[in-house]
Amino acid sequence: MSLEAVADGLLLGLLSSSLPLIVRSLTGTTCFSTMKKGAQKDGDMMISGFFPLYTLEIDHGNSEVSGEDEQTPIFKDYHFVLALVFAIEEINKNPFLLNNLTLGFDIYDVQFRGWIVFKNTFIWLFGKYESPNYSCMRYNKSIAAITGPSVITSDNIGTLLGLYRFPQFTIGSFDRALSDHNKFPALYQMAPKDTSIATAMVSLLLHFSWIWVGLLTSKDENGSWILAEVKEEMVKNRVCIAYELEISSQDLSHLQNIIGFYNKMNRSSASVLIIYGDDDSLKVLMISIEQIFIQGKVCIMNSEWDFTKKRRYFMVGSLHVPFIFRHHHIDVSGFTDFVKAVNPSKYPEDFPLARLWFLSFNCSDSDSDCVTWDNCPHDASLDWLPGHSFDMAMSGDSYNIYNAVYAVANALHELLLHQTEVQTMGNGKGTVPSPAQLHPFLKSIQFYSSTGDQVILDEKRKLETEYDILNIWNFPEGLELAVNVGKFCSYALYGNQLSLSDDMVEWSIGATETPHSACSESCSPGFRKSPQEGKVACCFDCTLCPENEIANGTGKYMEQCVKCTDHQYANTERNQCLLRATSFLAFGDPLGMVLASMALCFSMLTAVVLGIFVKHQDTAIVKANNRALSYNLLISLIFCFLCSLLFIGRPNMVTCILQQITFGVVFTMAISTVLAKTVTVVLAFKATSPGKRMRWLLVSGAPKFIIPICTLIQVMLCGLWLGTSPPFIDTDAHSEHGHIIILCNKGSLTAFYCVLGYLGSLAVVSFTVAFLARNLPDTFNEAKFLTFSMLVFCSVWVTFLPVYHSAKGKVMVAVEVFSILASGAGLLGCIFVPKCYIILLMPNKNSLHSFSYKRHSGQNKHS
Repeated sequence: MSLEAVADGLLLGLLSSSLPLIVRSLTGTTCFSTMKKGAQKDGDMMISGFFPLYTLEIDHGNSEVSGEDEQTPIFKDYHFVLALVFAIEEINKNPFLLNNLTLGFDIYDVQFRGWIVFKNTFIWLFGKYESPNYSCMRYNKSIAAITGPSVITSDNIGTLLGLYRFPQFTIGSFDRALSDHNKFPALYQMAPKDTSIATAMVSLLLHFSWIWVGLLTSKDENGSWILAEVKEEMVKNRVCIAYELEISSQDLSHLQNIIGFYNKMNRSSASVLIIYGDDDSLKVLMISIEQIFIQGKVCIMNSEWDFTKKRRYFMVGSLHVPFIFRHHHIDVSGFTDFVKAVNPSKYPEDFPLARLWFLSFNCSDSDSDCVTWDNCPHDASLDWLPGHSFDMAMSGDSYNIYNAVYAVANALHELLLHQTEVQTMGNGKGTVPSPAQLHPFLKSIQFYSSTGDQVILDEKRKLETEYDILNIWNFPEGLELAVNVGKFCSYALYGNQLSLSDDMVEWSIGATETPHSACSESCSPGFRKSPQEGKVACCFDCTLCPENEIANGTGKYMEQCVKCTDHQYANTERNQCLLRATSFLAFGDPLGMVLASMALCFSMLTAVVLGIFVKHQDTAIVKANNRALSYNLLISLIFCFLCSLLFIGRPNMVTCILQQITFGVVFTMAISTVLAKTVTVVLAFKATSPGKRMRWLLVSGAPKFIIPICTLIQVMLCGLWLGTSPPFIDTDAHSEHGHIIILCNKGSLTAFYCVLGYLGSLAVVSFTVAFLARNLPDTFNEAKFLTFSMLVFCSVWVTFLPVYHSAKGKVMVAVEVFSILASGAGLLGCIFVPKCYIILLMPNKNSLHSFSYKRHSGQNKHS
C-alpha cells in the first residue's frame, strides 16, 4: 500500500471523528453549476477583491478535470470576504466619512495556475470581451483592488493594474520585490515590514538556548534579504548555522534536489529549523516535503501555516513543533458578532457563502431557488464550525483587508474634499473620481483604525511592529489549534522584548521536556571550550582548566578559564575559587613550637654555661681559655639562639628588618670571638716560646680588637642593605596549595648573600687558624675544639644553601631557623661542653698543679 493511500485512509478517519461536517460532492448539483464563484454588492464606488476562495479537487479516476463544479471553498480564506464586507458596511454607516456616497464590492476567485490568474482580472477591467484595452462596460465604478495573500498572484495582477495606475492593495506578508515602484507604481503593501523578524526569531532561540539551527527560505529577493538579516543576528548572539537552504517550487520538481534537501535537513543534528517565506512558499513546502523532511524538528516560521490545507497529505500525529510569528493586531470590535449573523439569505449575492453553508450544514438544495435551502438548521451560524477549520477572530490578513478598505475610504474622502474646494474656488463642475486620482492622497495618508493602530502606507514611514508567537496544539491528534503563547515587542527595552509562557507550549506528542539543539554538549563546570578545527564555534571539545583557573559558567562564559586572584585558589573540580587561608611559621604550629622550644632551651642552656663559667671564673681552665672572650662568646650565642624567635610568628615590618640584621650582627660577633680565641691560643703558644717577639701582642690584648672590627664591617654591610633595598613583608600564593604564605622578602638577595658570605669568610678564616693550631702542645688547648666547632658551623651553612633554595613557603623559614640553631648549638657544644665536663665532673684536673705538671711534660716532650 502506498504512503498516499495510507494518508488518505487516516484523513478520512480523522474527519469522520473530529469534524462536525458532512462534505458532499457537488458534482451533478445543477444549482451550483450555474452559480458564480464570487460575491458582489453594488455601491457608488466599488472595491474589488481577488482572493483564492476555492481549491481545485481532481478526480483521479478521470483523466480530465471535471470542471468548475469540482471546486471546494477554502473555509479560512472566506475570512477575506467577511473582513471586506464588514469594513464596507462600517464605512457606509459612518455619516462623516463619505457623506452621501456608498461603497460596494466585487469579489473574484483567483486560481494560482499560470495564465488563469489573469482571467478574472481581465473580466473585471474589460468585461467579457476578449480584447485587452477595450472595455465593453460603459461605466466602471471600481476605485481600488485588494489582492493576496499570495505574493506571486499580487505580482502578476500588479503588473496588469500598474499599466492603468489602478490602486492595488496587497494583504500578504511584506515583500521587498513588491516595493519596486518602477515595476509596481500603483501597489501598496498593507502588512508591516519584517524589519525585526530576525531579532524576534533569534530571541526565541536564545530563550530556549537553541544555538544549532538550520535555515530554510524561499529562493527570492525577500528570502535572501531575510536570510542575511537572520544570519547577522545569529552571529551577534553566537548562534550557529547548521545548514542553510533556499527552496523554490522548481527545486522540488527534481528528485536529485529533494534528496539533497533531505540529507541536509534530517541528517543534521540540529533539531530547530527557521522557515521564512510567503504563503505560497509555505504551501509548496507543506504539500511537497513536510512529511519527508521536517520530522522531529522545531519549526519557527514567519506567517501562519494553514494546517487545514494539508488534506490528503496530512498524517495523524505531530511530526514537528511549529512556532509562528504573526503580526500583532487588536481584535476589531463587532467583527465576531457580524460573523455570527452572516447567512446566505442576508447576502444572496455571496456565492462562496452559499457553498460553504451547503457543505457545512448538510442542506439540500431546491431546484427552483438556488438560495433557498431545505433541511437547514434555522439557527445555523458560522460559529458552529470547529475552531481549527474556521476561526471566528479576525486573522492578520483579514485585518490588513480591513485597514485597506479604510485607507481607500479615507483617501477618497480627502479627494472629494479637495474636489469640493476646487469646485467652490473655480466655480467648476464636480467630476467622478478616477482611481489614478487617489495616489497622491494614498501616499501621504495617515490615520488611526478603530482599534487604535496607526495606519501608514508609505513604506519609509512604517512603524516597528509587534509579533504574537503562536504554538500549534495537536492534542487531541488532528486538532491543529494555534494558541498565542507569547509576544515580541521590538521597541521595548533590551532584555524585555520577548515574553513567553513556557508552560503553555506544547511539544511533540509524548515529549515533556524542551527540545535540545546544540552541535556539542555544554562543558561541565571546570572545563573550557576548545574549538574543533575547521568547524563553527558551536562545535567544540571540553578541556580541563589549568591549575588555579576555574570555569563555573555556561555557554559563552566557558570559552576561557578564569584565573583565581592571589588570595584565592581553585578547588580540585576547577569550578570555584576558594579563599586561601593565611599561613606563616606560627608559634602555635607544631614546627614553630618545636623550633621556638629549641631556641629557648639552647639559650637557657647557654645561660647555664655562662653561669657555670662565672661561678668557676677563678679555676685554671676558665682562666686558661680567656674568660672575657668566653663570656663574650656565650652572650653572643644567647642572642644567636634568641634571634631565631624573630623568624617565628606573623611577620611585620619590624621583625622583617630585625631578623636578618640581628642574625648577621650577632653571628658575626660570635664567629669573630671564636677567631679572637683562636688567635689568642696561637699567640699564647708563640709568646711562651724562647726567642719570640709576640709577647707584646698578647700582653697588649690585640686579639680582642678583632671582635669590634669584624662586627663593624658587618654592621656597615647591613646598613648598606637597609639603605638600598631593605626586607619587607611579602606573600607566597604558590608554594602551598590552598594557603597564602606571609613571609619576609629579603629585599636585595645580593645584600643578603654578602652578609652571609662575609659571615662564611670569617668562619673559614677561624676554621683555618684553628686547624693550624690544633696540635700545639699546651694544657687546656682549645684549638682542637675550635677547629671542630667551626667545621660543624661551616657544614651547617654549606648544607643550608641548597636546602634553602629548594624549600618553599614557611619550610624555607624553618630551614633558616634550624640552621641558626644548629650552627649555634655546634659552637656551644664543641667549645664549652668539654670544659663544663671538666669543671663539673673532673674538678681534680681543673687545678694549677695539674696544669703545671702537664705543661712541663708537654715542653719536655716537645724538646
